[in-house]
Amino acid sequence: MTAEATLVQLGGIDALETATLVGLAITGLRFVVAFVAVVAIGRLAVLPLVNRAFDQRELDEHVRNPLLMLTRFGVLFVAVAAAFGFAGFENFLVSLAGIAAAGALAVGLAMQNVISNFVAGVFIYIDKPFRIGDWIEWDGGDYAGVVEDISLRVTKVRTFDNELLTVPNSALTESVVKNPVDGDKLRLKFVFGIGYDDDIQEATDIIVEEAKRHPEIMDEPEPAVRLTELNDSDVGLQSRIWIADPSRADFVRTKGEFITAVKRRFDEEGIDIPYPVRTLEGGLELEDRQAVGQAAE
Repeated sequence: MTAEATLVQLGGIDALETATLVGLAITGLRFVVAFVAVVAIGRLAVLPLVNRAFDQRELDEHVRNPLLMLTRFGVLFVAVAAAFGFAGFENFLVSLAGIAAAGALAVGLAMQNVISNFVAGVFIYIDKPFRIGDWIEWDGGDYAGVVEDISLRVTKVRTFDNELLTVPNSALTESVVKNPVDGDKLRLKFVFGIGYDDDIQEATDIIVEEAKRHPEIMDEPEPAVRLTELNDSDVGLQSRIWIADPSRADFVRTKGEFITAVKRRFDEEGIDIPYPVRTLEGGLELEDRQAVGQAAE
């Protein structure tokens, strides 16, 4: 091989290497440009929109942080995927998607309960069936207490015996949750039993008067009394009263003070609150029998 041919071959190799390096530089530049562009769009457009949505929902700070972290992770994932696609690595992107899908399936099977509670926590944040400080009941009233904390996995509830319950979020989304303090007011009902010989109108007037005297019982809606029961030993008068801005403590205290005041007035006016009595009627017959014994010899 002549010297001229060798120089030509070397020049071709240098040109190929140069073209390859230029191609890699362009590919890398396209990757970086796409990645930076998507991240910028996410920070300048997506995150402000998410924050605005959180403001409209009035989410607390401890709720915002995990959701914002998930949003940032999603922006980074989209940025990486878009950068690989824009740089021409479609095959790598397909492989990456397959690996991610297999990994997500494995993780999902292994963490079903955790994911279920996480999704339930998201729905609690969105639907707001209760808030921190609310008094709630669930499982048919078997459990009740005041909400102390809401996270993406569990909700912490302080019972009225000062016990702390750590409840999986899925347990609160899959069953009926009662929130007595969600509204601005709460209606209380109690049945007073009076004797059949007592004056129903007089007893009704006493119940309404005592309700109006109590400072924490609302005048509007007005207290009401209805005859709802005819029992074996008493006539049932159901009282209906309303209290504003209720809490568990207000509920128990107001109800107790109201019942005590009505009982005191009933005693003063001679209105009886009977208790169940069973009367047995009939006769009892006794037969005299003479036992004849024969003395033993």
